[in-house]
Parts: sequence; C-alpha cells; structure tokens
Amino acid sequence: MNILILGSGGREHALAWAVLQNPKCDKLIVAPGNAGIAAIAECADLDILDGAQVVEFAAENAIDFVIVGPEAPLAAGVADALRAAGLLTFGPSKAAAQLEASKSFTKEICDACGAPTAGYAHFTDAEKAKAHIRAEGAPIVVKADGLAAGKGVIVAMDEATALAAIDDMFDGEFGEAGAEVVIEEFMEGEEASWFILCDGENVLPVGTAQDHKRVGDGDTGLNTGGMGAYSPAPVMTDAVIAKAMDEIIKPTVAEMAKRGMPYQGVLYAGFMIKDGQPRLVEYNCRFGDPECQVLMMRLGAQALDLMLATADGTLDQAQVNWADDHAMTVVMAANGYPGSYAKGTVIKGLDTLPASSTQMVFHAGTAEKDGAIVANGGRVLNVTARGATLQEARDRAYAMVDQIDWPEGFNRSDIGWRAL
Repeated sequence: MNILILGSGGREHALAWAVLQNPKCDKLIVAPGNAGIAAIAECADLDILDGAQVVEFAAENAIDFVIVGPEAPLAAGVADALRAAGLLTFGPSKAAAQLEASKSFTKEICDACGAPTAGYAHFTDAEKAKAHIRAEGAPIVVKADGLAAGKGVIVAMDEATALAAIDDMFDGEFGEAGAEVVIEEFMEGEEASWFILCDGENVLPVGTAQDHKRVGDGDTGLNTGGMGAYSPAPVMTDAVIAKAMDEIIKPTVAEMAKRGMPYQGVLYAGFMIKDGQPRLVEYNCRFGDPECQVLMMRLGAQALDLMLATADGTLDQAQVNWADDHAMTVVMAANGYPGSYAKGTVIKGLDTLPASSTQMVFHAGTAEKDGAIVANGGRVLNVTARGATLQEARDRAYAMVDQIDWPEGFNRSDIGWRAL
C-alpha cells in the first residue's frame, strides 16, 4: 500500500522507519519531512495544515493510508477532511483533538467522567488569574489553554514566577494559545507517559515511556519539548496501569463517544504517580516526541499493523507483541534551546554511525545544504538505541552521541537517571 505521513520531526522519522520495515508498505511519502527522512523515503512539499491540499495530494499519489504525526494538523481538522474523502486515516477528528488543543476541555471531560486529575481554575482575564494565584499560593502550575508546542506550561515554585507567567501568556508569549489560561494545583510524584490506541470504542495500550522535560542535568532549567526518553517506565507498574485504565482511560473514551466525538488514534496520557495512584496531568492526541522514537524502536514493523487496525476499527482483533527489552533516546539540541539558537550549523559524523534495529539516529530538526547535514531547529537529533537492559540501551545511545561532531549542539548526560 501507498502511505503518507504528515510531519517533519523526530517522531515522523521514527514512524517512517517503523512503517518501512513492514512488507505492507509499497511506497512511503513524508510531507514535508527532513534531511534524515529524505534518506529513507520520498519527501513532499505540502501545507499539512490545509486539509483540501492534503486530500488532493493523496488522490494524485494514490495514497491508501495517511498517518498524521503532529498535533497542529489534527487541531486544524485535517483528519476530518481525509476521512470525508474516504481515506483511511490515523489520527483523531478536530473535535476529539480538543483533548490536547484545549486544557479546559480536558478538565471538563475529567469532571464529567470522574477521572482523577489536579484541581484547577480557568481564566480569560489576567487580573482574575493573578488574584487566584495570590489566594492559592505556590507551588502552582500555569498552563496556556491552547497548543503551545509543548512549551506553554510553567511549574511555578514561587508566586512571583506564577504571576510573571500570567503576564507572559496574556501578552502573547504563546500566541493565541495563551489567550486563556488554566491554573492547576501542583501535583507531587513521578511523571510517566502511557500510549493507548483507540478506534472509537476499543482500546489497546502500546507502551509506557518517561521523558525528561527540563533542559539541564538533574531535571534543572527551563521546560522543553523533551530532552530524552526511555521505555518502558518502571513507575508504570501493572497495578498503576490497571488503575489508570479503569479510572482514567476507559471513562474518557466512553465520555468522548457519548458526546458524539469518538476518539480514533493514539491517546497519549501523561500521569503523575504518587503512592501507586495515577492522576492525569494532560492528554495529547498524537505520539509523544521524543517518546515515539523509543516506542517505534521497540515495536518495529508491527507499528503499521496496529495503526491500520486503529484506523479501520478492528483494534479488538489486534495485539501487541513486546520483546522483553528497553530503549532510550537522547536529544541533541542547538546551543541556546529552548531560548534563541542559531540555525545552519554543520553536523558531522552521522554517516559513520550504525543504522539498525538496535541503533538509529532519528532526525528532528535537520536540513541538507551543499551536501552537508545542518541544524534546522531547536531539537535537532534523537540518538536512539535499544538493549536487553536499560543500561545497555543507555551505553549504546551515549556511545553514538560521543561520535557526533557538532560543537554547536548539546545534550543531557543523565537520561534515564530515575530508572537507573
């Protein structure tokens, strides 16, 4: 079959890598892709937020299946346009994607189905939001209500930081995403991510992961889109998983169906776990980035079969075959990230690195210029490896990092520290 993946990051490189291992894939196009993806698949210049353009492109290229990678096209209704045109599509509708596109919508769903989450308040007025912060005190969490590319969350350990976050959000720091804010109670515990496929009715878990949001070693510094991840996450024990499924995931999926917006795609649930009790931090409506990279490394070719079952409503007949293994990805980012950073710096040494079922460098923000690979974003490379143990996966990943010659980049040296 002919497959189209929408997106240009490390997540999409990992999805492309897994899909290509499946003999069902005859032809793969990724739009717009990046320099790493271009080495394994055809890349196309396409406005992936324009549903009509994507539908037309799919028709012209005899596409049988579309996988929507990032959240922005989902929030823009691209999956709806594709389904309306009769195309098999992996990714939720615009209505269902509100679980990521609106923090207040998610809280409303949690309230309706009794899913445990942080206490919260929703504001469209800066002064009222500040009054709430002064009344509640710190630590407290301030979130831009809309999509902010993983950066619109401020965990404020003091009142001044929280009040400054309100100013930033209402002053347009996060664009339209910050025109409304959700202020939450600070939850203590350990964070983990769980990925569940949903076909509108049936649910199938496809793995746990833990990512590292802070930019610096020891979880210090600013929040980022993620500086590394590993799978599985030890904190997601069988007991925690059973609780999360019964108290959070199944009630959410049932509530969405009841509202006439059945959830079809991957539901990425972020939990805070304390004393064996999971509480929902957030939902995302796509695979995490960089969590997708470790999941695809472990799933391989079966990832395509699972996504097809999700799209055609046969998830009740599917199953995941897990190897007893571990995977880790280390993000290499441009100096200055998540603040301002330079683009166009040359990365050397990539062509000598292994590319196999146990070791891969997934490109996140790269381009090709005059035959060289150059940095073209904040998070640039996802150096990924798997092993029989997490330590083995870690050793392999960091050995690859050491071989990459890129003075203008940096990475955390402690990915996986909680588990190790």
